[in-house]
Amino acid sequence: MAYDTSDETFGFESLEVYKAARAFRNRIYDLIKLLPGEEKYALGQQMRKAALSLTNNIAEGHGRYNWLDNTRFCRIARGSLAELADDLNTCLDRQYAEEAYLRGLKREGVRIMKLPNGYIGYLQEQQRKGTPAPR
Repeated sequence: MAYDTSDETFGFESLEVYKAARAFRNRIYDLIKLLPGEEKYALGQQMRKAALSLTNNIAEGHGRYNWLDNTRFCRIARGSLAELADDLNTCLDRQYAEEAYLRGLKREGVRIMKLPNGYIGYLQEQQRKGTPAPR
């Protein structure tokens, strides 16, 4: 796993899991704009918090420079992604956007869920090997 150590970025920004989560977060923010007025401050706020939690936890875990902490925060990010899947189900049930659009977001979420799982496996393997945590 390569880490970007340039002065312009933090190392987590080069992680595939972060890049995919960031793109997904932006798509969720776009969906929130489509919600009806009565949902903007209920479901919309919940979705915004979960989408932000997804990327924040990947970043925070990486910034801890500790394999166990990084794994723990990736699991929290994974939980936020699962929460967003339920929110997408609500949008489907209430027909808040085109069904094809929402199903596409769900498929993307399923694809993204595999990335933290893989990253967690990588982190656990590096810890078992005794590799120093990335800085």
